[in-house]
Amino acid sequence: MTHITPTRLSDGRELIYFDAREESAARHHDAAAVHDARGLPPRGPSGTARFDALSGEWIAVAAHRQSRTHLPPADQCPLCPTTPANLSEIPASDYEVVVFENRFSSFGPDLGDLPDAPGWGTTTTAFGRCEVVAFDPAHEGSFGSLSPERARTVIDAWAHRTEALSAMPGIKQVFCFENRGADIGVTLLHPHGQIYAYPFIPPRAATLAARAHAFFEGSDGTQTLMGHALAAERASGDRMVIEGEHFSAFVPFAARWPLEVHLVPHRQVADIAGLTGEERDELTTVYLELLGRLDALYPTPTPYIAAWQQAPIDDVLRPASYLHLQLTSPRRAADKLKFLAGSEAAMGAFINDTTPEKVADALRAATPATPVPVSAPRSAPARKDQA
Repeated sequence: MTHITPTRLSDGRELIYFDAREESAARHHDAAAVHDARGLPPRGPSGTARFDALSGEWIAVAAHRQSRTHLPPADQCPLCPTTPANLSEIPASDYEVVVFENRFSSFGPDLGDLPDAPGWGTTTTAFGRCEVVAFDPAHEGSFGSLSPERARTVIDAWAHRTEALSAMPGIKQVFCFENRGADIGVTLLHPHGQIYAYPFIPPRAATLAARAHAFFEGSDGTQTLMGHALAAERASGDRMVIEGEHFSAFVPFAARWPLEVHLVPHRQVADIAGLTGEERDELTTVYLELLGRLDALYPTPTPYIAAWQQAPIDDVLRPASYLHLQLTSPRRAADKLKFLAGSEAAMGAFINDTTPEKVADALRAATPATPVPVSAPRSAPARKDQA
């Protein structure tokens, strides 16, 4: 059971402690122990959002983010527990998992609806909400370095925040993600992720949702596109990496990135909040196993973006949507990265320098440095023609 304790920072932002252990939760019920003594000034207004009439996309303008913290030393980290010498964003002297509103938010704190018929020159408030998820009190690490117990608590935090943010006025999409590594653009070494609650359905999510909806309608509501893809990948086995009772991980047939894996539940579910306790338990071990294999490919940790694709908050698109993780990395060799240049950046036409089948072979053969718990599912077996 995860204990949930909400509080407020001195500038009014919400902060929530998530604790698996009762003794930790009890400490966070002590108002004096979690008091934010910084006396921060009130939050500034939300940024703005501009409509690009050429593409039909919304662009957030958040100039205040230029002053956000960039790779601070451990004694100045804003995500470490508070000490007398470092009054951080987290007032407690210790914690398990914490979620709080981002001080340098791209969207929000104001909530509301974007204009129904935007056109050339439309500018409005960047409604929404951005939250930071501190995975652990340790100064350095990532989701893959967490203990299974801590990782399970993070999953519960994602589920809680997904449900709460989805219910807020004007929110159309909730996106949980982790950026890992300086090569990805990480500005804090502390193990953490973020959650964006958008006032629109972002372009990538909109494309996936539209394709899923068309397939669903074409099958008279009897099949989902991701369910069809999962069944095909499990039947083939060529690109499977891990198969469990509730989750499977595979390299997609048309992978865009040098390293790309989809982690998919066997049951259609709209978002993380919809997963059962048993599914969250297995997700914990499968996800840690997958990240361990990714890091075992090369001598140094692999940069990545872990992006949870959840169903849009839309009555038409939601029934066909299927929760899954898209784990991508630009790393194409031990000392080489793939940069998005002309074709990818300007035209959105990806060219992959590796084959999905070879990447799947490498991930199946990789041995994580940290032993996988006994309850974890086995890696997918190699095909007979690959043995």
